[in-house]
Amino acid sequence: MIKPAGDGKIIYPLGVKEITDKISNDEVVKRLKLVVKTYMDMDQDSEEEKQQYLALALHLASEFFLRNPNKDVRLLVACCLADIFRIYAPEAPYTSHDKLKEIFLFITRQLKGLEDTKSPQFNRYFYLLENLAWVKSYNICFELEDCNEIFIQLFKTLFSVINNSHNQKVQMHMLDLMSSIIMEGDGVTQELLDTILINLIPAHKNLNKQAYDLAKTLLKRTVQTIETLHFNYLMSSFFNQVLVMGKSSVSDLSEHVFDLIQELFAIDPLLLVSVMPQLEFKLKSNDGEERLAVVKLLAKLFGAKDSELATQNRPLWQCFLGRFNDIHVPVRLECVKFASHCLMNHPDLAMDLTEFLKVRSHDPEEAIRHDVIVTIINAGKKDLNLVNDQLLGFVRERMLDKRWRVRKEAMMGLAQLYKKYCLHHEAGKESALKISWIKDKLLHIYYQNSIDDKLLVEKIFAQYMVPHSLETEEKMKCMYYLYACLDTNAVKALNEMWKCQNMLRGLVRELLDLHKLPTSEANTTAMFGKLMTIAKNLPDPGKAQDFMKKFNQVLGEDEKLRLQLEQLISPTCSCKQAEQCVVSLTTLSPPIAFNTALSNALVKLLNKSIEGTADDDDEGVTPDTAIRAGLELLKVLSFTHPTAFHSAETYESLLQCLKMEDDKVAEAAIQIFRNTGQKIETELPQIRSTLIPVLHQKAKRGTPHQAKQAVHCIHAIFHNKEVQLAQIFEPLSRSLNADVPEQLITPLVSLGHISMLAPDQFASPMKSIVANFIVKDLLMNDRSVGNKNGRLWTADDEVSPEVLAKVQAIKLLVRWLLGMKNNQSKSANSTLRLLSAMLVSEGDLTEQKKISKSDMSRLRLAAGSAIMKLAQEPCYHDIITPEQFQLCGLVINDECYQVRQIFAQKLHLALVKLLLPLEYMAVFALCAKDPVKERRAHARQCLLKNISVRREYIKQNPMAHEKLLSLLPEYVVPYMIHLLAHDPDLTKPQDLEQLRDIKECLWFMLEVLMTKNENNSHSFLRKMVENIKQTKDAQVPDDPKANEKLYIVCDVALFVIANKSTSCHLDSPKDPVLPSKFFTPPDKDFINDKEYLSPEAKIVLQTGKIQQTGVLGAVNKPLTVTARRPYIKTPTSDTVSNASTNSQPSSPATNKSRDMSSEASETGARENEENPVITKAGVVKKVRYIFHVNTKNQGSELVQRKITKAGNEIK
Repeated sequence: MIKPAGDGKIIYPLGVKEITDKISNDEVVKRLKLVVKTYMDMDQDSEEEKQQYLALALHLASEFFLRNPNKDVRLLVACCLADIFRIYAPEAPYTSHDKLKEIFLFITRQLKGLEDTKSPQFNRYFYLLENLAWVKSYNICFELEDCNEIFIQLFKTLFSVINNSHNQKVQMHMLDLMSSIIMEGDGVTQELLDTILINLIPAHKNLNKQAYDLAKTLLKRTVQTIETLHFNYLMSSFFNQVLVMGKSSVSDLSEHVFDLIQELFAIDPLLLVSVMPQLEFKLKSNDGEERLAVVKLLAKLFGAKDSELATQNRPLWQCFLGRFNDIHVPVRLECVKFASHCLMNHPDLAMDLTEFLKVRSHDPEEAIRHDVIVTIINAGKKDLNLVNDQLLGFVRERMLDKRWRVRKEAMMGLAQLYKKYCLHHEAGKESALKISWIKDKLLHIYYQNSIDDKLLVEKIFAQYMVPHSLETEEKMKCMYYLYACLDTNAVKALNEMWKCQNMLRGLVRELLDLHKLPTSEANTTAMFGKLMTIAKNLPDPGKAQDFMKKFNQVLGEDEKLRLQLEQLISPTCSCKQAEQCVVSLTTLSPPIAFNTALSNALVKLLNKSIEGTADDDDEGVTPDTAIRAGLELLKVLSFTHPTAFHSAETYESLLQCLKMEDDKVAEAAIQIFRNTGQKIETELPQIRSTLIPVLHQKAKRGTPHQAKQAVHCIHAIFHNKEVQLAQIFEPLSRSLNADVPEQLITPLVSLGHISMLAPDQFASPMKSIVANFIVKDLLMNDRSVGNKNGRLWTADDEVSPEVLAKVQAIKLLVRWLLGMKNNQSKSANSTLRLLSAMLVSEGDLTEQKKISKSDMSRLRLAAGSAIMKLAQEPCYHDIITPEQFQLCGLVINDECYQVRQIFAQKLHLALVKLLLPLEYMAVFALCAKDPVKERRAHARQCLLKNISVRREYIKQNPMAHEKLLSLLPEYVVPYMIHLLAHDPDLTKPQDLEQLRDIKECLWFMLEVLMTKNENNSHSFLRKMVENIKQTKDAQVPDDPKANEKLYIVCDVALFVIANKSTSCHLDSPKDPVLPSKFFTPPDKDFINDKEYLSPEAKIVLQTGKIQQTGVLGAVNKPLTVTARRPYIKTPTSDTVSNASTNSQPSSPATNKSRDMSSEASETGARENEENPVITKAGVVKKVRYIFHVNTKNQGSELVQRKITKAGNEIK
């Protein structure tokens, strides 16, 4: 170590006078500058000078200089000391540890001057920093016991002074200075570590971004050096104590531990190699809030753009994925939110996430299901390739979620994807094809009951599928090809949407018309009805009614508002005008206002497809598909916007379509003429003259559908319709020839519709045709022998022409009667007997065994549908006998699956439109016996819909209360009881199996009726059944067995009601009225309080199980049960096939056939297209039982005589 001269005299550089406290500060500064210059010029090799100025070096560390109040003095002294450490390195001239500590703390304080870069002295401060960093002067402090105090102060000073005015050199010297201390020291204390890490927490980061960058760079530099192992160990120890041991006292930063981990991970994942297992431990904590904090942290680590943590640490990744199923809702929610960033930044992890998102898409929490959709849609909007088909499938499923918020998010999200990738083609055709299903699924939602769903579909259609903001040609091209690519159900939904919008426009138009009339009570009542109907088509109908009343009040006072509404619903309103109206009226999305300009644009596209110049192939459809779909689109729009089609250009194009070979195209074109051509005759004579011969030709020689539309078209648009129809009727009636049935179908269709549309003109000539040709030549004769393949149903194109002609002949009879609407000639009675005979003979009216089984099924369906059609006309409903009603109803239990299916659908459609009397709803009770589960489910849905429609109709129509007997759903019960009492299956009223079947049929209906006990309806039902027990069967009032069956069914019904309701024994608010057609008036002297159910029967009805009879008890049990159908309810997969002929029943239940074993063998259960059948023998006996209800045990000869008589009566 260098020692000063013996005398200790201080030697100053040449020209520098002595520096003491006796001189002024200015003089001190002046002299110190010369000293600084001297030390600055010295180097370590100047041994003589080092010895010479050693005393001065010691003097500069005296209290006078270190505690001098003048900052310039302190700065110059610090510069001198820094050079002294440089010159005398590696040993400092100061031997006292306390003095060294004091000196370095002094130098550290001077570094604060670096903060002001505009200071005149900044260069000296920079020199000081540079000197200290270059020499690594602070490394001398490692020998001091409390060196950390110096280092902590230094680090705090540097982090506090760094700012955005510093250049890169300043930052680099600071880094050099601090990194040397970290990398060359024996250890780093927690306090020093805190000094670095505190700059990473968000609060400090926001205050001083440069300090954050400095700390981040410092950690990056030190982590790469092997000398920092202790530093990493210290960091690991810190996180271990905080995370695992829960010690918050180890550091002031304990509460910011997760923020630090995130920042350190962003700096370099190597900093956290030993910390990650601790996070895995924390993920399994019992504290939900702790798990949530760790999940939030790991979500950021895994989801970071360049993170490889998931691949590098698979155990931690799998443990994190497990939190998707966490019991704590916020944890699951956080995991779902993370998935969005992960999908966008790490597509390779999509498969890992898919299964967990699938589970969360069914989460009981609405918010989680909602965020699953947001996650997938956001990723898809960024890049469709980021989401696989499974993920999109989850969104599709959520369109049917029970919560509106979730459904809306799913629908809107998919709509946005559709617009981006299918409409705008932002990612090419391959991406568009990937999500081509979206358009169909969105439109399918229109089938849902919720009005919110329907309105959202309308909004999506106008904003995303066919945007209203597009120009006319582009808009129609979009709609044209969209319609061509939709599936059948989507097309139906879109058509229904337009019809509903058209209905609402009509209501608004009628409401505006009412406002133009003088105020009156009738006017106010009519307005109220319109407002209530409109309110049903708005969200939250309850509140909507109040809003509509207020709106109507404003509408009556504000003429400007009325004018805007009139313009909005006007057929000539353009999209731009509609948008302006809607903006001024509401904030809704404007609808697509279809006018003549749009119609012409659509027709031009159709013409291009016909000419072969359109871009059909580029749009993914064939020209034929485009033409057919385009015409279907025009057909629907012609119904909702008929005035938009009234132009010569449009009609010329439609005439070209009529000449095309495609039958569907021509049919659609005729229907468009029918819907829109009311002014053709007066305004477009050239079109009229061209159209008439084409319609005549289609009515005579077109397809059946074309013939129907042609006749209706002539009737709708021409003033001299009688002349036109006569020109078709006369040649067709003369050319009828039963020997060429393939040429009969179109004429029969045309004649039937002509007689229905113009009954006054053609009723008489039609009677002759019906008597001499339809019945005698066609229906009562079998000219050809049918296919004996044993199948119960065949495809439409396989049905023989003769049977097709007979089906049309039956329809002609019905249309003829519907046109007349009276029974003065008793033709309806005779027709009904003929149709009943058709059902009794299974469709083989002549019973010559020539006709095939599948053709017989067609004729049974036609006969049953014909009776049901006639029942829709009040004058014919009154003459339909209970026996004929029962025959018609039994078609729903036909042996052929397709007959049951089609008949049930026709029955439902007529009932839901309130066209059929209430008694026909009772027929659905027989569906409980259908062996196909899907058919039973469909029947139940039909019942629910019908009951809902009737209840709603009663609520919305005050006048309906006068017709409750025909509208109230509960009044179906008497008809059902009477129908079941006459069910031919009920041959032994006390037979337990038969009673169980009756109970199933009753409960099938009662379950739906008793869902809610509205207005004490349960007691009303009980009272109704009790009243029936006090009457007799009006169909056979003197037959004790028939009455016994009626009372037994009543007792079963009462048993079911009592078992399913606790409130049925209360007093009924009303006394039910029974239909006199089915029940006699109650006899006041007759009190029927007898119980017809045995205790054993009640147990069976309660449990549904029949105790097995022992061998001795079964000795005298008959092997066959007369008039008993062997129903076996089984799933579809467990049933045999219609295609298997002569298959023998194998179970005991199936052996209970009503016929002898030989007949059962000959006509055993058959199936077609893998649908379960109801054994034919049972059906035959069933209909014959009803037909011969008063003439028992009579053979086929009597049947044939009755059939012949029915035909002769018509003739």
